[in-house]
Amino acid sequence: MLEEIIRAAREAGKIMLEGEKEPIDVKTKAGAANFVTQYDLAVQENLREALKKICPEADFLGEEGEAKTTGTELVFIVDPIDGTTNFIHGYRHSAISIALAREGKVEYGVVYNPYTEEVFSAKRGEGARRNGETIRVSNRPMEEALICFGTSPYDPSLAEASFRLAKKLFDRAADIRRSGSAALDLCAIAAGQCEFDFELVLQPWDFAASSLIIEEAGGCVSRPSGAPLRILEPNPLIAGNRPVYEAFFKEGLDKEVEIR
Repeated sequence: MLEEIIRAAREAGKIMLEGEKEPIDVKTKAGAANFVTQYDLAVQENLREALKKICPEADFLGEEGEAKTTGTELVFIVDPIDGTTNFIHGYRHSAISIALAREGKVEYGVVYNPYTEEVFSAKRGEGARRNGETIRVSNRPMEEALICFGTSPYDPSLAEASFRLAKKLFDRAADIRRSGSAALDLCAIAAGQCEFDFELVLQPWDFAASSLIIEEAGGCVSRPSGAPLRILEPNPLIAGNRPVYEAFFKEGLDKEVEIR
């Protein structure tokens, strides 16, 4: 199953790469700075067809179009291009994210960056991998940590709280980064390349696959309260290696910022 999902992601990645050769038609969706292109739609439809062949009984929850499920036991949760704004600008830091969840729990996760040909993957209980090699979170403490964060740009009302928390973390850590792809930020934690990430609201397709990859790499992921993520709903999210994740609560950062 995992290898078949990876193959589907790689094939869909070829469509993404066509965006470097052909004009990109950009349309806006509800919310600020919320864009969709013909490539988002083409990748999603390609994945819908491929994943249906892999697991015909599974429902499909994708970013583009009306996002809902019919309540089936199994559901693919798909972001055809995580980092669409990066994609539009030719920033070459975007990914395809595919999760397969059973009764609200992710069982398989795949995140593929076609620009670097990196495949991050996990099957529950079997660890996390990058291009087939096992990956683990780092053990760096807060003062040595590289912090990633997202600004939830589709909801400008969260901007002040987002940057307030980013400043508090910046004052405690080594440095901060804002990459524009939540899925890749979370996978970077799993690979030990950074130590913590937060965003005050993320959709299921933004985090479903990479949340399993982090857990299988030995990291922690939850809502800022410490409560588990609700896989089929929008969530505020924090994730990190254990030392920095635990420091977030010990230092009261969960209480210093108003997080909905």
